[in-house]
Amino acid sequence: MDKILVDTNIVLDLLAKREEFLTEAQEIFTLSDKKKVKLHVSSLTFANTHYILSQSYKSDNSRKILRKFKVLVEVLPMDDKIIDLSLASDFKDFEDAIQYYTAIENDLDLILTRNLKDFKLSKIPVLTAKDYMQL
Repeated sequence: MDKILVDTNIVLDLLAKREEFLTEAQEIFTLSDKKKVKLHVSSLTFANTHYILSQSYKSDNSRKILRKFKVLVEVLPMDDKIIDLSLASDFKDFEDAIQYYTAIENDLDLILTRNLKDFKLSKIPVLTAKDYMQL
């Protein structure tokens, strides 16, 4: 069973119902619901997703959405080591560095994102949801 870190953009595709990317996100999270993959998100993803959802929904509704979503993923901690690695990395985007080192430190198999170019330095596979579903 693949152990996958799901980047914030794919989480938001699902929860904010971003029409252009919704179907692919639904397929990924359906795999988790059916116990065919193990999906993980960083704790940073949860915080960022709540913030973005609360721009469109009341805070209580954002939390309700996240409570339902949480059954599909394991939330991974962000610790000193991940922050230190991210700060010292060559990643241009600090948030992407945190996502990457969260995956590395938790021995995950791959990262799913829509921003492949942001993970050029990755030593583990990085795929879009669409590409993963085609495998």
